[in-house]
Amino acid sequence: MDGNAPLLCLALGPLALAAGSASGAQPGKRPAALELTLPPAVYAVSGIRTQVFFDNVVLTPNPEAHRFQVRCNIGNSEPRSWSVTPRPVDVGDHPFEVIVSDGKGRELGRARAVLKVSPSDAGAGRRLRLLMVGDSLTHATVYPNELARLLEGAGNPALEMLGTHRPKNARVGVAHEGYGGWTWQRFLEQYEPNPDGTYRKRSSPFVYLGADGRPGLDLPRYFRENCGGVPPDLTTFLLGINDCFTVDPDDPAAIDRRIDIVLGRADALLAAFRAAAPTCALAVCLTPPPNARESGFEANYHGKYHRWGWKRIQHRLVQRTIDRFGGREKDGIFLVPTELGIDPVAGFPENNGVHPNAHGYRQIAKSLYCWIKWWLSPFARQGSGGNASVTGGGGLRTQPMAACPLSSAGAGSP
Repeated sequence: MDGNAPLLCLALGPLALAAGSASGAQPGKRPAALELTLPPAVYAVSGIRTQVFFDNVVLTPNPEAHRFQVRCNIGNSEPRSWSVTPRPVDVGDHPFEVIVSDGKGRELGRARAVLKVSPSDAGAGRRLRLLMVGDSLTHATVYPNELARLLEGAGNPALEMLGTHRPKNARVGVAHEGYGGWTWQRFLEQYEPNPDGTYRKRSSPFVYLGADGRPGLDLPRYFRENCGGVPPDLTTFLLGINDCFTVDPDDPAAIDRRIDIVLGRADALLAAFRAAAPTCALAVCLTPPPNARESGFEANYHGKYHRWGWKRIQHRLVQRTIDRFGGREKDGIFLVPTELGIDPVAGFPENNGVHPNAHGYRQIAKSLYCWIKWWLSPFARQGSGGNASVTGGGGLRTQPMAACPLSSAGAGSP
């Protein structure tokens, strides 16, 4: 479609947020049903297709019963998502608004973000030393491999991936600190005096015995011994599933109490990284959504855990993470919207609840790539840092919002 045409999208789920809000999350206070949640910014790169899947921004077991309208002056509508493949002339900031209605067209809520389009050559000629920290999603090494492939293309920085974990399926040069079942707490505290050579029984790569014989977090030592004595330029964190998976989804207060603990541990680990590596950017990835099919949960958990239960926990975790770490770019802490661009249907196998298939992992890599390209671009250094309000100046073009009438299509129709 014409890149300057208004965008019209169909809708999915129930959330009533005021215009201009992002998550509306407050500890101990649950937002209204539907809970339309957008991070402050969505990232894209010229020539790279970016998607936002409707099911991932609302909390409802039947997203097909709702309508999504997306207002943005570039992009296109699809039955379950919005997508854009920006052109070079689209580089800059674009207002982005999602409006959700029920099947009768009654508005249920709206939320705004900024679509940030970076040039395809952002970071060219620079060097990027990257450390990735995560759980089984990182351990699988599919998205790290794909991210490395994307960053090897023309117009990108020279990439060096750091880390002590190099699984057999890792591409040459790919490394990370990703371990199945791990949490923020394990990276922060885990010490195993009798490791058995597996990732299940080992210490955190960041925890060592001190001179007093007690284990403790020692990132300067990790950087000396595993990073050539030089901290990374960028560290990404993709965690949260194992931290929160077992909390009772029918107890909102219990969910918030668990998330309070998890975010406290995240704060502690990020503070330790900041102290040991003052110039390293710290990118917190928003926890991806589950498989849209209950069959994946039945195959893995045989009725003990369910898709709708984890969806409620994951959605709340995303809201609280946005509120905790959003707007902290001046502290060198950033949010990566890895929850938006993974297809909850085609991005997962039928027999797994939370682990994507190869397609889904590639979508996670693409979300990370688009954010990294923005972080490498002059725009990030000019103050366009993911705020929910559109900022111009400094050479950054701010695109006007196009008016867009509500769709007349029925709920769930293409």
